[in-house]
Amino acid sequence: MSAISVGQAIVLGIVEGLTEFLPVSSTGHLKITEGLMGIPVDDESVVGFTAVIQVGAIAAVLVYFFKDILRIVRAWGTGLVKPSERYHHDYKFGWWIIFATVPVVAVGLAAEPLIEGPLASLWVVAGSLIVGSVVMWLADRYGRHKRGEDDTDFKDAMLVGSSQILAMLFAGFSRSGATISTGLLLGLDRVAATRLSFFMGIPALTGAGLYQLPGALGTGNSVLPLLVGTVVSFIVAYASIAWLLKFVASHSFTSFVIYRVVIGLLLFGLLGGGVIEG
Repeated sequence: MSAISVGQAIVLGIVEGLTEFLPVSSTGHLKITEGLMGIPVDDESVVGFTAVIQVGAIAAVLVYFFKDILRIVRAWGTGLVKPSERYHHDYKFGWWIIFATVPVVAVGLAAEPLIEGPLASLWVVAGSLIVGSVVMWLADRYGRHKRGEDDTDFKDAMLVGSSQILAMLFAGFSRSGATISTGLLLGLDRVAATRLSFFMGIPALTGAGLYQLPGALGTGNSVLPLLVGTVVSFIVAYASIAWLLKFVASHSFTSFVIYRVVIGLLLFGLLGGGVIEG
């Protein structure tokens, strides 16, 4: 069993917070960081630790979008009891989020042995980082960028939500990378695609975090590093969400594409050189 120190917890919390919502693959970055720090990436306690600190990043998105979430939940709840309110976009959007989460949950439960087994290989992560970069570049380059958030419909929600399956099966693809790319391919502008990515990810990430939490807490990790890593993850994730939404308002995703390719090639190099194990 590997004991995570407070110092390592801070580093991992920063990495998790920075990469969970940026389209760069948090799984790949965490595993590279763990490998470079000499932490066994496949150790049960390490896997449990990263599952727990992810809750901090999930909490950040819930807090950042609290007003939006509250507005959608109110509209959805009102529409359930008042048919006259069901025309409202927020009421429909609430249902779309629910429907779009069903395929993700179904595939996640059915494919869990694969996800935690062969597909957990860092070789898969490295390859997915590069393939996902090509998809993102094509989506950003050829997407029309003409539709805003209010123009989204049921098809958009289902396709963007279901694209999370790609990231679930191939971790390096990145959940946010897959969902943002799908939104861009559907003609959404960059801000709308990014916000839709966040909303579609809220139930999936929250559910996954809660599902993993009991087992993660029982892997023998010390309470202090867990607490420190989670708090750091929350703070950094909140800042990265705010930054990303401002960035995409006036920039393309090209810098992320280049960065992902570099990290993918670096990971291939580290694996090939035996610095970290795949």
